[in-house]
Amino acid sequence: MRYLNIVIAASGEIWALEEGKLRDITQFLALKAFADDLPGHEVEARAGQGRTQNQPADAPAGILVLPVYGVLAQRMNLMLDFSGGTSTQVLAADLRAALADPGIKAIILDFDSPGGAVSGVQELAAEIYDSRGVKPIIAQINSMCASAAYWLACQCDEIVVTPSGQAGSIGVYTVHENLAKMLDAKGIDTTLISAGKYKTEGNPYGPLGEEAAAAIQARVNDSYRAFVRGVARGRGISVGAVNDNFGQGRMFGAAELVRRGMANRIATLPQTLESYGASIHPAATTSPRRAFAAATREMHQSLASAMDALKVRK
Repeated sequence: MRYLNIVIAASGEIWALEEGKLRDITQFLALKAFADDLPGHEVEARAGQGRTQNQPADAPAGILVLPVYGVLAQRMNLMLDFSGGTSTQVLAADLRAALADPGIKAIILDFDSPGGAVSGVQELAAEIYDSRGVKPIIAQINSMCASAAYWLACQCDEIVVTPSGQAGSIGVYTVHENLAKMLDAKGIDTTLISAGKYKTEGNPYGPLGEEAAAAIQARVNDSYRAFVRGVARGRGISVGAVNDNFGQGRMFGAAELVRRGMANRIATLPQTLESYGASIHPAATTSPRRAFAAATREMHQSLASAMDALKVRK
């Protein structure tokens, strides 16, 4: 049952994340949490084994490329080990080092991320915005920049999107998981002993009450307002313009992003590097989209294998 706490933690977090990605992760972790009687080789995750923070690329002609791939979270943890991800704390440290390095004349944040947890993103967004004017900071959408990732991208001096890129998904949400039936099926009876009227509200061992739902909704609303204000500040527009033109949760392709003012121009990463006097050989780069897609496929395959194993044992 060692994965149960991770499922509960994921349910309690407020996310600025593409909805399908969180569903994949929570389903996978829930299966592991409640399938601990299966042989290890049938349920152990293949997805994410050995994944760590992506390292900054070499800086050709003084241009540093900082990868922002996978799920964003303040700190790397066990859940991110399954899906791959970027720590906002580590990214902030890399950014500070690049700003202080006299040999680096421009910084490119290379985004391929579905977003992530709200925690830590607002602080990093403010730090990126406050770093404007020190050196050019460019957001390269290559190829996904959703939700919390787009929050960060908006703080850069400009947003460049690759022709097949997509971005947006401005919105936040959380999930309440009622685990009562699953626990009952495992013969587990949970009793909460607490002090403080609201200490255990929203717990995953029963249905969500109206008062708890209202309190959670208020937190989600606060995070959404902070998100929209951050996007508005970064893009130099009003909050109303963000609400009216930036999709309220929808994703858009490259041309539509530029038309709506959500991106400045369309160009590939090599073209962006060339515009700053650098060049990069295509064969020397790892496609973040291919890496991200491979990680997702691996997770789905592992989930399917474990589900098949459960059926056989039944």
